[in-house]
Amino acid sequence: MGWCKGRLEESGWLLFWLIASSAWCVSASARLSATFDEPTYISLGLESWRTGSYKPLLDLGTMPLPPLMQTLPLHLWERWRGESFDTARDLNRLLPIARLGTLPFWWLLLLYGWLAGRQMAGIWGGRLSVVFLACEPNLLAHASLATTDVAVTACLVALLYHFRRGRDRQWRQRVLTPAIWFALAVLAKASGLVFGLLGLVTVELEYQGMMAAETADRRTRLRQVMGGLLRKSFRQDLMQIGGLGLLAVFCFCGSEGLPSPSFIEWARQLPEGLLRSSMTWLAEHLCIFSNAGVALVRQVRHNVQGHGVFLLEQVAKRAIWYYFPLALSIKSPIPVLALPLFLAVVCRRALGNWACFTALAFLLFSLACRVQTGIRLVLPLLCIAVLGLAAALATARQQLARSRWRPLLTAGAAFSAAWLLWASLSVWPHGLCYTNELWGGTANGYRCLSDSNYDWGQGLTELAQWQETHHVRDLHVMYYGTDTKLLSLPMKAYIPGALQLDDDDLPAPARGHTLAVGASIVYGSVSEIFPDLKALAKALRKIEPVDRTMTFFIYRLPPDEKMAAAEKDRQRAVCGAKPQDTPAAALTSGPHR
Repeated sequence: MGWCKGRLEESGWLLFWLIASSAWCVSASARLSATFDEPTYISLGLESWRTGSYKPLLDLGTMPLPPLMQTLPLHLWERWRGESFDTARDLNRLLPIARLGTLPFWWLLLLYGWLAGRQMAGIWGGRLSVVFLACEPNLLAHASLATTDVAVTACLVALLYHFRRGRDRQWRQRVLTPAIWFALAVLAKASGLVFGLLGLVTVELEYQGMMAAETADRRTRLRQVMGGLLRKSFRQDLMQIGGLGLLAVFCFCGSEGLPSPSFIEWARQLPEGLLRSSMTWLAEHLCIFSNAGVALVRQVRHNVQGHGVFLLEQVAKRAIWYYFPLALSIKSPIPVLALPLFLAVVCRRALGNWACFTALAFLLFSLACRVQTGIRLVLPLLCIAVLGLAAALATARQQLARSRWRPLLTAGAAFSAAWLLWASLSVWPHGLCYTNELWGGTANGYRCLSDSNYDWGQGLTELAQWQETHHVRDLHVMYYGTDTKLLSLPMKAYIPGALQLDDDDLPAPARGHTLAVGASIVYGSVSEIFPDLKALAKALRKIEPVDRTMTFFIYRLPPDEKMAAAEKDRQRAVCGAKPQDTPAAALTSGPHR
């Protein structure tokens, strides 16, 4: 009976946080318009279901698992109605349903977070892990969207849990199960390949360290740990997990049986000679594309090339090596930043779990990541760090059961959970914009970070509500996004690159009207892409906005003096009076005022 009661309590605890966090996600997603990437995922996901080909997704560098999951209900709806959707026209109807397709990955993440917490720190380790994960605002924000980041995070947590659990078991638990989860992580996102392999090595290091913990001599213990990585058994397991996982990925993605245009172009650019002729022949006859390798190579090339980045009101054309550590210090709730320091003082040994080690390894790897458009790219790092800290807190409480620190640890756990809960509730539905109090809070987060950290194009719905509330008819809008909802709203949209700026670097057609500009344009690296955006952003920073939504600054632009004078002259001409003979009172009275 006691065993059954304990199981019911654990299941009830997990179920409560599953339901509560899902309610946060569903209600928040209804208040947000499409982010920059979501229309593309929905369109290409539906196209893949219709044609059975993943080529458009793979050519874009996107692995197919999340888009397929998110658009499966839409595909079934299409089959039932007997007519295909126009994703551009019907996006408002499709987006809420597609976002529900991320919830199974979110539930998977919470389930394996609970299991991993129990594995590392017992019952309270699992309970705290679920609470911390379910209340972390950045995780909740991305669980509300039809994107790929929560999917790869969930699969990576499952991979590391099963790998750690099966280290001393049979081949099926030790290799096969991790290989399946490794394949799912790569199918969720190309970065799952690197994060997965790095995580496996780090978990093995922690396992070998635990096995050598009884060795008194530190040098001997270090030798045993490093020797464990070089053991034939581990190398074989790692190669089998990686090989079987990648084989499953390539088989799942398949191939169109076509040559690669980029491969052919590269071969034809080689110098004249035997190498060029042989490589050109190979490129024209190697009909195995598009396959999973295309997406993986594209992402590697993208990371090598780098990306423009905005950090602390400064724009860099290429990557900043410390971007992710600093961005995580801005976006992470204060308990996540304070707990490592607190535990290092109170009970340093409690931090020695595989999740904390893996988070540290991911943090060091992030220094080499050159695509820096948001912490979503290292969301597994944040998730596993939260998981490791929750388990470490529970472990410290167990190890110091008779110490004077125990009440303080209990209070710390309760305080951290309450802070995370308050942070997630107070920022709803703008979890993407969350910025901790040390950096000025969410309202001022646009000065620190941009792109998917703050304004990812998700604020059109809120802007439309502002327009309706303030009865503004002449609203001109400029934002960096892809939501087709903008075409149906009573707003005049501007296209970056064709802004028709006047002498003051302001859009001439918007003079005398209300202009709403996305935060990622005024404060962001987007302005570096188009010269006119750069000039506009510089000009707008000198003007005080009259109002704002969370992601839009709203300006009332004064009329252009030259245009105003020309308009007055035109009105005078219509009245039949010469401009120089018209009395001043006639300009402000009468039917032509």
